[in-house]
Amino acid sequence: MANAAQSTPEVFATSEAQVEVADSHGGAAVHVEPELLGLAPFQWVSISMAVLLLIAFFGAKVHRSIGGGLDNKIKTIRDNLDEAKQLRAEAELLRQEYAAKISGAEKDAEAMLANASKEADGIVAKAKEDTAAMITRRERMAQDKIAAAEREAVADLKARAADMSTAAAASLIASNHDAAADRAMADKVINQL
Repeated sequence: MANAAQSTPEVFATSEAQVEVADSHGGAAVHVEPELLGLAPFQWVSISMAVLLLIAFFGAKVHRSIGGGLDNKIKTIRDNLDEAKQLRAEAELLRQEYAAKISGAEKDAEAMLANASKEADGIVAKAKEDTAAMITRRERMAQDKIAAAEREAVADLKARAADMSTAAAASLIASNHDAAADRAMADKVINQL
């Protein structure tokens, strides 16, 4: 059995790697990497990834769909940027329009204030003129009423004086004339006619 052990190598399986006991190394354990067709595992992984990528790019034409997706995304971004530029330009125009309206409104407000001030001054001046004219009319009316009252009082006094003088004359005549004097006076007036 000792000969059999020396002629064929013994293989011990471990969890980390396969260990081969070779005769040529004097019975020392040698670490052997697994290989397939002369390629190590990392080389097989690299080859399989390269094949997979080649199939994906050339076989499934993934590169076209990825390129198309990127182109669509770029187009969408450009469209969004163009729309944003347009919206900004519109917003700027609106801002300028409202700024012009505000300045116009301020000018209109100033003009309205100046116009209102002129109208108020005109109304005050007219009110002063109307007040002065009304005072003049009222004074004239009061003077006319006073003059009318004076004329009425004078007329009333004249009428009273005439009534009193008539009554006094009648009383004097009645006391100084009798019936014979009345006949003589009537005869005199008749003769003159």
